[in-house]
Amino acid sequence: MSDRIGYARVSTTDQRPEAQHDALAAAGCGKVFTDRGVSGKLARRPQWDACLAYLRPGDVLVVTKLDRLGRSVRHLVDLGLSLRDRGIDLVVTQQGIDTTTPAGRLVFHLLAAIAEFEADLISERTKDGLAAARARGRKGGRPAKINARQAALIQQMYASREHTIKEIADTFGVSHMTVYRHLQTDLTARTQIERGRAERQSSREEHR
Repeated sequence: MSDRIGYARVSTTDQRPEAQHDALAAAGCGKVFTDRGVSGKLARRPQWDACLAYLRPGDVLVVTKLDRLGRSVRHLVDLGLSLRDRGIDLVVTQQGIDTTTPAGRLVFHLLAAIAEFEADLISERTKDGLAAARARGRKGGRPAKINARQAALIQQMYASREHTIKEIADTFGVSHMTVYRHLQTDLTARTQIERGRAERQSSREEHR
């Protein structure tokens, strides 16, 4: 017999998870894992990790809404596939998703198609931008392979922990080393800013 395991999450310590707990109990969950004061954008959520470790083949993971689980469509699709491979079903109470049914499985197929479409759009826009830059011509010296906007997007993609270095490099049509170089440049800049702040703070305290 399968067990229904619930997962709840609230973003701030001021928010209350009781409404989620009530809905999960009504859905038949005998055990619920809850993360408090944890943003969905963070890579690690202690109780979520514990929930994944607790689930066994044949179990059903229950949440109230999809945004309790994922940070993006791609992340949700990857999670759904991972659960499926482990023999675990997913139920989302407020959005009528239930992968124990054919209709519920169809929803995840649609999500996968949307995630692929989203990735294709990013790649196409990047290639269009590079083509436009080449059409405007190059003046003086060796041109930068990545402009400031693309460098910022690289940082976002890497920080989300949803893309590998290879995926990022392929998206922008550059080498792995170019991606690493921009990531290192950003880290160095942030380190210098933080060091400057610390030095200014120390100087203020010395003059008090």
